[in-house]
Amino acid sequence: MIKMERYAKQIILKEVGEEGQRKLLASKVAIIGCGALGSMMANNLARAGIGKIKVIDRDYVELDNLQRQFLYDEEDAKQSLPKAIACYNKLRKINSEIEIEPVIADVNPSNIESLIKGYDLVLDATDNMETRFLINDACHKNRIPWIYSAVIATEGMTLNILPGKACLRCFIQSMPSSLPTCETEGILNTTVAIVASIATTEAMKILLGKDVREEALYVDAWRNEFLTIKVKKRKNCPTCNGNYEFLNKKTGSQFIALCGRNAYQIMPMKKLSIEDVYEKVKKIAKILAYKDYMLRFSIENYEFIVFPDGRIIIKGVKDEKIAKSLYSRYIGN
Repeated sequence: MIKMERYAKQIILKEVGEEGQRKLLASKVAIIGCGALGSMMANNLARAGIGKIKVIDRDYVELDNLQRQFLYDEEDAKQSLPKAIACYNKLRKINSEIEIEPVIADVNPSNIESLIKGYDLVLDATDNMETRFLINDACHKNRIPWIYSAVIATEGMTLNILPGKACLRCFIQSMPSSLPTCETEGILNTTVAIVASIATTEAMKILLGKDVREEALYVDAWRNEFLTIKVKKRKNCPTCNGNYEFLNKKTGSQFIALCGRNAYQIMPMKKLSIEDVYEKVKKIAKILAYKDYMLRFSIENYEFIVFPDGRIIIKGVKDEKIAKSLYSRYIGN
């Protein structure tokens, strides 16, 4: 039984009202990424009474996340909990009346459409442009509105992307050759709070059927700067013309350096289960945790984390060649 009184201060807003609150309670939002932006977006939307929230993340909580990832605590970092699980644990204590679905997964062309199917809105809280272009393709194809958001150093940006309007590739035409990372530039936590709050406000407006900002919004929290940037639909935009090059990409084994850490993520071509890997390494590794959602073990001063979707993260690795060697030596077939 939904207790509407918990939303009393929101219902009294003329912008929401009781009818609007019931719309929010009937809405479904998928958040891709549960780090700094994603965890705060999830917190805001859970408290606002969004009826179903799916939180999707490939990573786990570490101590240096806590400076900017407001939903997590030291115990989550100590346990190296997957962020989707840690997020779920917190949200169900914040609002037990809504549905929270945690998904531990790397979002890629093979799974993104099934992850967002049936949702009213997708929120981008990722840390790389390739995944954002993939979200753009999938949401355009399935006519699902989504919100692009990004933060680095003291700066942030957010853009509402609606069916039939300009898409992300109308705004950012191609993959940048290089981008700054949180490892090299850092992140001011107040910038995260500002961008996440603006994006979740826009999310509520979309869910309520209100008019939303069509310009990109740039923020510099340190300098107190807010700028809007006009975004126009491009005639030759590949996504708008149905050329979903990121969605149609074929994927094999992938080795991806993770932002802000000496770690690599491996997506094997052949999926291995947690149980398979445990049987391989149990006699030679120090097992740190063995649960349904994660296997952690250490060998040669490297830490390995295996997830249910077959992904492996190897910590303490700066070089892709070393990551490939360790994977081949201890896990690969």
